[in-house]
Amino acid sequence: MTDAPAITDMTNEHTANPANTPAEPGSYAILGWLVGATFVVILNETIMMNAIPRLMVEFDVTARAAQWLSTSFMLTMAVIIPVTGWFLQRVTTRQAYVLAMATFCVGTALAAVAPVFWVLLAGRIIQAAGTAIMMPLLMTTLMTVVPEFDRGRIMGRVVMAISVAPALGPAVSGVILEFTSWRWMFGIVLPLAAAIGFVGMRRLINVGEPTAGSVDILSVVVSALGFGTLVYGLSLIGDPHAVLPPAWFIVGGAVVIALFVWRQLRLQKGGEPLLDLRTLTHRTFTVGTLLMVVAFMGFMGSMILLPIYLQDLRGLTSLQTGLLMMPGGLAMGLSGPRIGHLFDRFGSRPLVVPGSLAVVAALATLSQITATTSVWVILAAHVAFMAGLAGIFTPVFTLSLNAVPEHLYSHASSVLGSTQQVAGAIGTAISVTVLASHTATLASGGASPTAAAIGGMQWAFAASAILSIGIVVLALMLPARAPEGAASHH
Repeated sequence: MTDAPAITDMTNEHTANPANTPAEPGSYAILGWLVGATFVVILNETIMMNAIPRLMVEFDVTARAAQWLSTSFMLTMAVIIPVTGWFLQRVTTRQAYVLAMATFCVGTALAAVAPVFWVLLAGRIIQAAGTAIMMPLLMTTLMTVVPEFDRGRIMGRVVMAISVAPALGPAVSGVILEFTSWRWMFGIVLPLAAAIGFVGMRRLINVGEPTAGSVDILSVVVSALGFGTLVYGLSLIGDPHAVLPPAWFIVGGAVVIALFVWRQLRLQKGGEPLLDLRTLTHRTFTVGTLLMVVAFMGFMGSMILLPIYLQDLRGLTSLQTGLLMMPGGLAMGLSGPRIGHLFDRFGSRPLVVPGSLAVVAALATLSQITATTSVWVILAAHVAFMAGLAGIFTPVFTLSLNAVPEHLYSHASSVLGSTQQVAGAIGTAISVTVLASHTATLASGGASPTAAAIGGMQWAFAASAILSIGIVVLALMLPARAPEGAASHH
């Protein structure tokens, strides 16, 4: 929670820009409250990952089932975020904020008292529904109140908060799990969320004016069905107990997603699309979105693999695991503001290209881990991985959103947010699937349980490393800056 004041201290030293509406006095301060709230809710995206080994024992569930505590969180966000592009244009800033924080608090309270696994899963889904509103609300507000030439600096501080939160999730949960029950991961977060929700509600000012309109219910249903079916199918790959072949769900989900896209294109011609895909007609935005998709797949995949490796295969406690992963989170967070300054000065390429190379190198290193790999090697690889992602996230977020017209900001932030969460859910599902299926293959071939698990872990990290080569390719396709006048073009 130390990130929010850094935003509230920002003074509105620049108030006019031809590509943007001048910021009103005190409008930068609104970002402080939104960032503080977003930090708390995003922290919960990864806070469960360190607890998965313990929850597997307590609730007697497999790794495939337990990973849905994280996958369902991301998938729920992916389903709801598209609606927020429409929703944020229809309500005031305060109304959106109150709904987001109230929903999050209800889900947190339910998870804290969950007597069985499915209730805990339901609490996570409700938490995610509140989180899904906060992310686009923050990004849309930032793009509205901050002049274009100052966005790198401000985005650096904002991304510092929203990226360090999931990075620090395992460390925070590690400390909690060492001294008390997993339920306190929610018991501690609940009063923090309630307090910042209450204070923020009193301090927030409304940005912009809501407009009238209706939501296309069919688009909401098709979006949820398509993305949910696709990720579920991916999670079933290699599962010997799957009732139906995973390919049925994967192909079915892809077909339904295609129907969702077709529906949005139809609505753009005469109605109100749930997600305005004209954002994707801007090349820089499209390339940036694809890059974030691949990067987030690797990010969330590694975040679920490392705790399993460190605790189940190396015998580390949850606290030791959290402490080992903390320097990477701090490296990402502390570099955020500096990267924002460098982006404003030099553009994206000097940051994104080295960052993407660092991600590939780190994942390639982790694909070589054994039962005796030095923890210092793992620490160095994780820090390099997180620092590389820091060099990617701030420039790509800023560059992508700068590339679209102002009237599409809410839809652009929704496209970025929803695709990122789908990518995270897919990355998590793929990583656990590769781990489980290859471990089973090696075990059936006569390998010892430890050797089979290590082999599965190596293959899972190798899959992420191969996938992350796409980040380098996409980074080279990005321009240094958004095309001139993009933000003011209608």
